[in-house]
Amino acid sequence: MSTLFDMWHTIQTQLFPWLEQELDPLSDREQEFIQVVSLLDLPSHMRQYCWRGFGRKKKSRLSMAKAFVAKSVYNFETTDILIEYLKNGKNIRRLCGWELACQIPSAATFSRAFAEFAAHSLPQKIHEAMVKKHCGQKLAGHVSRDATAIEAREKPVKVEASETVAKRKGKRGRPRKGEVLAPKPAKRVELQGTKSLEENLVDLPNRCNVGTKKNSKGYKVTWIGYKLHLDCIDGDIPISAILSSASLHDSQVAIPLAQMSSQRVTNLYDLMDAAYDSPEIHAFSKTLGHVPIIDHNPRRGQKILMDPATKSRFAERSSAERINSNLKDNYGGRTIRVKGASKVMTHLMFGIVAITAMQIFRLLL
Repeated sequence: MSTLFDMWHTIQTQLFPWLEQELDPLSDREQEFIQVVSLLDLPSHMRQYCWRGFGRKKKSRLSMAKAFVAKSVYNFETTDILIEYLKNGKNIRRLCGWELACQIPSAATFSRAFAEFAAHSLPQKIHEAMVKKHCGQKLAGHVSRDATAIEAREKPVKVEASETVAKRKGKRGRPRKGEVLAPKPAKRVELQGTKSLEENLVDLPNRCNVGTKKNSKGYKVTWIGYKLHLDCIDGDIPISAILSSASLHDSQVAIPLAQMSSQRVTNLYDLMDAAYDSPEIHAFSKTLGHVPIIDHNPRRGQKILMDPATKSRFAERSSAERINSNLKDNYGGRTIRVKGASKVMTHLMFGIVAITAMQIFRLLL
């Protein structure tokens, strides 16, 4: 925390005053952008995008990566709005690395750069490095796990007939005497505990389709797009994120999320709602040395209530809901204008990166 405090103190007492001498007075959004970028260590992640001397020199990918961070911080809906703001705003343009408005690349160049960032999972790598550096050496009390609907502007992918699970043919009711039934195939959540994180991620569907769930008022809602699954620790800091198809049940991403988070931080409690109430998830959490606190799902039975101490600790799970709301309201979670899982995840992760950086800094206040 001393290194982080020194960085924050330098930004507040030295960098901001110097920039205000060179630029116009900094707005709150510009100060937030500076704080976020200062924590990301972007140059170390941009070496693979350096020009190698063959063909025409590319536009600076570092400046465009900063611009996409600014797009999330300012919650701009489209890249065209971002470009127009960069041309008219001297401060943010120079902070991104362009001295003159004529130096700003075209929308097509921004699109090509974004496709490169998506192909290399750039914001995911930045986020992982930041979490490990600033949160990995500390003991986290709680990991709160939740999923949220992500609406996309693309057509849902139809499931091929060969991919549907064939139902067992036969008469309903008890089997005949001496009849041997074929064993039921193991469910995905039953197999995930024996697989590696990479194998589990490959197994998860991430195509655009239709999702359905009940909202907080008990009404059924549907959407076309994806589902973002998040793990966050105390302080409303997101530490892991996985994007899946909208129709995938939350419980099928719990174990991969736990595997990903355990590689980044050390925590004591796993907090989840009733959608994750599964024996396999309980067992896997305990194998990691954690204490699972999962809201009981009655499933036609009587609901088991938590004791007061456990209920008080379970209330910390609201941090995951705050992050989901913050992402959608303030960092581009509702303005998906790209298509395909990799690009949608890249768009969302630029927002997650900004949220993570700001929440880490807020721990010092």
